[in-house]
Amino acid sequence: MIRVVIADDEAPAREKLERGVGEQPDMAVVGSAEDGLSAAQCIEQLRPEVVFLDVQMPTLSGLQVAAQLEPSNAPLIVFVTAFDEHAVKAFDLNAVDYLLKPYDLDRFARTVQRVRERLNAHESGATAVAVGRARALSCERLLVPDGERLQLIDAASVEWLEADDNYVHVHTAARNYLLRRTLQDLLSQLGEQRFVRIHKSTAVNLDSVASLTPLFKGDYEIHLHNGRILRLSRRYRDALFARMGR
Repeated sequence: MIRVVIADDEAPAREKLERGVGEQPDMAVVGSAEDGLSAAQCIEQLRPEVVFLDVQMPTLSGLQVAAQLEPSNAPLIVFVTAFDEHAVKAFDLNAVDYLLKPYDLDRFARTVQRVRERLNAHESGATAVAVGRARALSCERLLVPDGERLQLIDAASVEWLEADDNYVHVHTAARNYLLRRTLQDLLSQLGEQRFVRIHKSTAVNLDSVASLTPLFKGDYEIHLHNGRILRLSRRYRDALFARMGR
């Protein structure tokens, strides 16, 4: 059976999708959500093959949910929207498909068949993740694991980022989190307004920088307001100085 999660903040819309999926002999609804955070939680815990994801939802939009998924294991995503401009953009960028509300049974059937074809071709949801990142732009809130659940933290609360192979340690004043992401991937999502790379494995929130101390051969020590000291490689020195107006 194809495992399906449905995410929509309107109960009638969820129920309509649940009926449509329930009529498919090879599909089963394993979870539903009424906001973006719950949708991300369902995806993380239930690992569905397919997600019907409403574009406009509280806490996180459908595009923001997609943007924060790991491309290599993301489910196939069908964006559901009542806003034609969102739907057309998603479809033009080769997202799995979209459903434009209100849709009829024929349109739903075509979407389901398209999903089956992509699953048979062993396609992942990587393209839909790319669509989310392209349309959601920089993210002011970040999904992080908290035990067996996910929570949202403000990107501004992140003081620095530390790469560890395919993981990133996210350091905040309150605590640290571990994300299965690459540093470049996370920086692309967070945007360049706040963070800057200072080493191949480290990036810092500019608002967390208190002072710099020169070392030998062009390297620097970066002193954060929290007392932490990080190393600035000369390879990334000019970019940091430009951002700091030095």
